[in-house]
Amino acid sequence: MIGASRLIAGLWVAFAAIWFASALFTKRTRRRAPWKTWVARLAIIAVLVAANLRFGPGGQALAAPPRSWQWAGALLCALGLGFAVWARIHLGRNWGMPMSLREGHELVTTGPYAYVRHPIYTGILLAMLGSALAVALAWLWALALFFVYFLYSAFTEERMMSEQFPEAYAAYKARSRMLIPFIF
Repeated sequence: MIGASRLIAGLWVAFAAIWFASALFTKRTRRRAPWKTWVARLAIIAVLVAANLRFGPGGQALAAPPRSWQWAGALLCALGLGFAVWARIHLGRNWGMPMSLREGHELVTTGPYAYVRHPIYTGILLAMLGSALAVALAWLWALALFFVYFLYSAFTEERMMSEQFPEAYAAYKARSRMLIPFIF
């Protein structure tokens, strides 16, 4: 029987493979992210690596979460990654690195974008929460850092989209939430 932590590792690997493969088919970048975001991305990668460590101070193995948490976390992780992939596929060739615009960028407000304005961020955060429950609470540090980074990215992207689509984006913002459906 496959363990929840192995399932989660497999989900993240599959997610990364889909992400990198789909990046090959996007539109050309018109406006790139500022250099500061690359520093943040490197810090996030370092946090993810650290979150996967299962050892505490002195090299002692950390206790595994209860089995019920592990499988609940695996379900949340699968749902979150599934939501992010659905959003990525629905966005199509308009997808780009955070805080960037593509040539001929289109405003997408259907599919998962009808529920939240940043469903990729929502899905990844949900998957990280699931990973924290299933694998190690150290993921909560990564979740907190990603939340701050995604919030910064979301506000930056919303300014860009408001410039690009002034009337349409204002109407979209009025009828949708930023990250959490019906709440925020």
